[in-house]
Amino acid sequence: MQVQQVSPSTWYVEGLSALGSSENQNFISNAAFVVTPAGVVVIDALGSPDLARQLLAEIKKVTPQPVSHVVVTHYHADHIYGLQVFKSLGAKIIAHQAARTYLNSDTARLRLEASRQDLAPWIDAQTKLTPADQWIDGNLLLQVGGVEFQIQAVGPAHTPEDLVVYLPSEQVLFAGDLVFRSRIPYVGQADSRHWIAALERLLAFNATVIVPGHGGLSRATREDMQLTRDYLAYLRSTMGRAANQLEPFEDAYRATDWSRFEQLPLFRFANRMNAYNTYLLMEHEGEP
Repeated sequence: MQVQQVSPSTWYVEGLSALGSSENQNFISNAAFVVTPAGVVVIDALGSPDLARQLLAEIKKVTPQPVSHVVVTHYHADHIYGLQVFKSLGAKIIAHQAARTYLNSDTARLRLEASRQDLAPWIDAQTKLTPADQWIDGNLLLQVGGVEFQIQAVGPAHTPEDLVVYLPSEQVLFAGDLVFRSRIPYVGQADSRHWIAALERLLAFNATVIVPGHGGLSRATREDMQLTRDYLAYLRSTMGRAANQLEPFEDAYRATDWSRFEQLPLFRFANRMNAYNTYLLMEHEGEP
């Protein structure tokens, strides 16, 4: 884990472009922190308690200030399994209330059980699903040590509970998994139509740098968001046309030209699943 400085008050760590595994400790997503005169605000908690402890050790190299808040951009496993470490130290966790549905679901419980097997010893019987201390249902203006954080709800997009965080004093936007850089996005059960619209909303922040949920920093914000947007739009166009014409998914997938995206990391793992989920979504929407 290597901390990289983003702006005068902000640092981040960049996860690997890989699937979570015992070998990489589930370090596959990004996390960031902002140092203020009254404490440190962390954005996302990484994919295991040990990773969270490593992040805390890096924070202590930068500042003696304690972590006062953790903002969760969304409740996917690679961003939340470290939350319990920050909670135990008294940090206040902030998340969107739409995550409660997932947090209390069999899906979350079964995912954690599987992770205890697949990601051992980093995820074990002591790893817990940690709820927020403050559930918000819209936007929030957070002030810490005189520093303003604009927390904006942008879901349903990648997840129902997506939050982004903007630091206007330094024009830094923490975009969570609305932005993937240099790899195939994970679509899952995403609302891709709203996700595309949310990307346009991010441009309104006028950020000079974006910290994405996965991949390196973006300083060419419009261009770097374009890959995520174009990929989602292509899925919707190709799979939507097939669904509208009642073409079987297997036939549609084989007939689609994936050459623009197939060299990106995780294409072989994620693309077929992304296409199938989009096919089902477009069937439900009833339009290409």
